[in-house]
Amino acid sequence: MAHINLLPWRQELRKEKQKQFFVVAGLSVVLAAVIVLAAYMQMSRMISGQEARNNFIKRQITEVEQQLKEIENLEREKDRLLARMKIVQELQSNRPEIVRLFDEVARIVPDGVYLKSLAQKGRTITVDGQAQSNARVSSFMRNIEDASTLQSPLLEVIETDEKSEERARNFKLKASQESKTVESEGSKK
Repeated sequence: MAHINLLPWRQELRKEKQKQFFVVAGLSVVLAAVIVLAAYMQMSRMISGQEARNNFIKRQITEVEQQLKEIENLEREKDRLLARMKIVQELQSNRPEIVRLFDEVARIVPDGVYLKSLAQKGRTITVDGQAQSNARVSSFMRNIEDASTLQSPLLEVIETDEKSEERARNFKLKASQESKTVESEGSKK
């Protein structure tokens, strides 16, 4: 039989297999690079999406904080206005008290007693006056105790005026004003 040399055929087969190996290896590297690139792009897209959501949330938080500041300012303004309304209501409710006070004082001042001044500080009324006798001052104080708008008279000074011919008594007394609005609020409760 003739000798057939199979060596070149084996070398060609080996070269062909090497070529296929490098092609498969190259394709595997390319495929791996594509997969890594796709994963990188997907991760980048996810990160940018999350950053966009984070920025949106930050903008919303900033808007809510501004709204909270506006609400706090409105609350302060509301409290200030309510305080002013309360003061106005108190003034409106106390408005008739001064009229009642002067009406009451006009009724309780006995004959022979003359008032020089009437001053109010808070709920305390200070009366400076002149009387013909100590008995008239005493009568005036009893009338204050019986009055509906005044109470608790306290005589501070009574002295005889030596200059006057009638020897009149100058006196100074204090009384507290009773508030009808406080009583009516207390009776409502």
